[in-house]
Amino acid sequence: MAKKRRPTHPGIILEEHYIKPMGLYKCDLAEAAGIARNTLYKILSGDSRITADMAVRLSKVLRTSPELWSNLQQKYDIWEAEHDKALCSENIRPIVFVAASAC
Repeated sequence: MAKKRRPTHPGIILEEHYIKPMGLYKCDLAEAAGIARNTLYKILSGDSRITADMAVRLSKVLRTSPELWSNLQQKYDIWEAEHDKALCSENIRPIVFVAASAC
């Protein structure tokens, strides 16, 4: 069953729970992670996903786990897919399995 509330994008969590409380400058975080500032800004605005590579980079810089970032992104992506109007309108139906009869 799909959740009603959209999960928070990992970029928002990154900004609200790490960048702001730690007093980090975004340009310093981008440099420490070895990424372009533009890439970081796209993640923070929700315009880009956190890839496996980015999850590893963030985990090393912020001393978290890559799974934290990939799980946040996965939950967000699944919610988006479950609420995609085009996907919901497709003729997708479950396969019904019938138990084999015993002879």
